[in-house]
Amino acid sequence: MTSRICRTFQTAPAAVPREESAKYLRSGLESEGFSAPDWLVPDLEDGTAPELKAEALENVCRLLPEAPFSGEIWPRVQWSDTAADRREQGRDEINTLVSEVGEYIDGIVIPKVGRLADVERALEAVSSAESAHGFGDGALGVALIVETARARSDLRRIAARGRDTRLEALVFGPVDYAGELGARDMGDGRPRWDGLLETLSNEASANGLLAIGGPFDELFLERAGVTVYNAEGYAEQVEHEAHLGLDGSWSLYPKQTIQANRIHLPTSEELERDVSKTERFNEAKAGGTGAVTLDGQMVDEATLKTFRNTVETVRVVHERRPEQTGAVYEETLLERTLKLRRSVD
Repeated sequence: MTSRICRTFQTAPAAVPREESAKYLRSGLESEGFSAPDWLVPDLEDGTAPELKAEALENVCRLLPEAPFSGEIWPRVQWSDTAADRREQGRDEINTLVSEVGEYIDGIVIPKVGRLADVERALEAVSSAESAHGFGDGALGVALIVETARARSDLRRIAARGRDTRLEALVFGPVDYAGELGARDMGDGRPRWDGLLETLSNEASANGLLAIGGPFDELFLERAGVTVYNAEGYAEQVEHEAHLGLDGSWSLYPKQTIQANRIHLPTSEELERDVSKTERFNEAKAGGTGAVTLDGQMVDEATLKTFRNTVETVRVVHERRPEQTGAVYEETLLERTLKLRRSVD
């Protein structure tokens, strides 16, 4: 896992057809506690209607300088590996964002990339904007949404660019991807994409990148004539992504952000279990033991890695969101966690 944090990748339309077009963007920027995503993604692409895109860009440039938001801000621009006009629109948006609010954003989210050559074009677009507006090389990161068959085919080569470029995250875009494959809606939900998500997690881990799952858009269900928020369905998806080693989940709605922030943060019981086992293993190791049975489980250096992932997740979240860890864990448990040193293989 990386030392970055993105448990929640929350997209917010930067303009909607309302009296206050920036309503949802403003709401995201003002969010606090577990309602605040680690990454807020002002959406200039699919979440904003074509006739509102210019206003959306204006909203982002107007609101970011005055925003109290404490997380990271990653606008999603337009892009396409097959449509030159969309790429040019994306270049213009990147240039405007870097020029107007470059100091307030952490990176750019670029959707619908194709093969490696197209990814190189996207990376170059951000680099050129940095250079043109006085920012140092690599000041802004790039997150790519993997949602085309071409990007999936070149995923290993694309991920490897994270070793020596500004590439920081891979995000899955299942809706566009399913459409590209010719998939049909069979009335029983979308595929779980186990193989693709495992590959995404693997390639991200191999190259020091974050891996983020795709959106869950079945926000509401009807039960006995009453519309209710589909908390269970989203929780199942986020838990599935966490089990596969993804660093975070896509959020479309504030309640989803609360859930993903909590699910990607170990519970007190999980943290106590893994801290205790790490402490006891370290004691046994100091006495010359390479493997030890703890609470009925055989624990060695390989087993310990998953415990260390729990500990490191809490440490990283605590650095960025101490109000969240302080609300979940007892002070003594948090102190024990922060004292443990994560060994490096």
